[in-house]
Amino acid sequence: MDTFLPIKAANPKARNSLQASVVWGSKVVTIGGDAPVRIQSMTNTDTVDVIGTAIQVKELALAGSELVRLTVNTPEAAQAVPYVREQLDRMGIDVPLIGDFHYNGHRLLSDYPACAQALSKYRINPGNVGKGDKRDKQFGQMIDAAMKWNKPVRIGVNWGSLDQELLVSLMDENNRRAIPWDAKPVMYEALITSALASAHLAEEMGLSKNQIILSCKVSGVQDLVSVYRELSLRCNYPLHLGLTEAGMGAKGVVASATALSILLQEGIGDTIRVSLTPQPGESRTQEVVIACEILQSLELRSFVPSVTACPGCGRTTSTTFQELTKQIEDFLREKMPVWRSQYPGVEKLKVAVMGCIVNGPGESKHADIGISLPGTGEAPAAPVFIDGEKSITLRGDSISQEFQKIVENYIEKRFGNHLISTEV
Repeated sequence: MDTFLPIKAANPKARNSLQASVVWGSKVVTIGGDAPVRIQSMTNTDTVDVIGTAIQVKELALAGSELVRLTVNTPEAAQAVPYVREQLDRMGIDVPLIGDFHYNGHRLLSDYPACAQALSKYRINPGNVGKGDKRDKQFGQMIDAAMKWNKPVRIGVNWGSLDQELLVSLMDENNRRAIPWDAKPVMYEALITSALASAHLAEEMGLSKNQIILSCKVSGVQDLVSVYRELSLRCNYPLHLGLTEAGMGAKGVVASATALSILLQEGIGDTIRVSLTPQPGESRTQEVVIACEILQSLELRSFVPSVTACPGCGRTTSTTFQELTKQIEDFLREKMPVWRSQYPGVEKLKVAVMGCIVNGPGESKHADIGISLPGTGEAPAAPVFIDGEKSITLRGDSISQEFQKIVENYIEKRFGNHLISTEV
């Protein structure tokens, strides 16, 4: 008889990057090393609109964003940044702010020290800090500001704004090869060379290697995977992942999830951003929700209780299980900002909402708490399972409200006791 070895669950290899710290007040967000993969987002408000920007930052932070980036493109925007920070502090939102600088960042950081101080991190794009003799000087001014105010820097290269002089130089070098590369690998090399050369220059200017984060963002899934695999082999700086323009709706979600999941599963990446184009009327927080779901699906982190639900079939012609699933998911996500501190560990809760008897009881038993709703032709009863055991059977028109109350009571009993025992 054959001997079978136990199958091991997938486990992304430990990242071996350096570790940077992004700080505001007493809040410290570590990036890299053995720190969790961090979630970043970016506002789409006019930074000059202090109140509107602060409100959106708050929404992003409450949704799970641990770092929020702002556009700092004009003197007026630079002047507004300290007031945005002040509004957030008044609201008790201590999420670190990142300044996104292009073209004139050297002047804005020099001319508006209050802005430089209020930000917790700077993003520099080496493709547009200046041309020719001005490039190193203006890049150096931004690095000087980072050192003066003790701020980490993300050197973020985008293929849409790549240093054209560098690209032409590498193209010329490629043409001299006995067997020239195709154009795309040369583009990859230009992205990586730009990032690494800029990082090394920053170190030569005095910036600690522990204050440098790199990114080489592109729009294609396969391109992103290829670039980051190579970049991760050639440095140990923390890496920020993201498609630079993922797109809208399902396209953007699928592309981001595919690209980031491949890299994260290989242990590549220390921060992520899902750069979705919001659909009309859609909240900016959707990009944070998707980022959280990617990390939670990979079991790298837990943010909200997970809800397992069946897709439905001919056995589930009723929409009851769909409506209950939506209500439970919305309820759990709405409560998490309070529950996160009130009930430590609640984010790892597993809930099941199933639509018929085929997989309903089994899936419900595997969850911490689950309900199996009646399918077409089944008796109008909904057994509830708690910790693998059948607890109660719900009937009637108020199943949704009763199950929601059961979930809330379970959370209070299980995770509330944990809180009490921790405090004692």
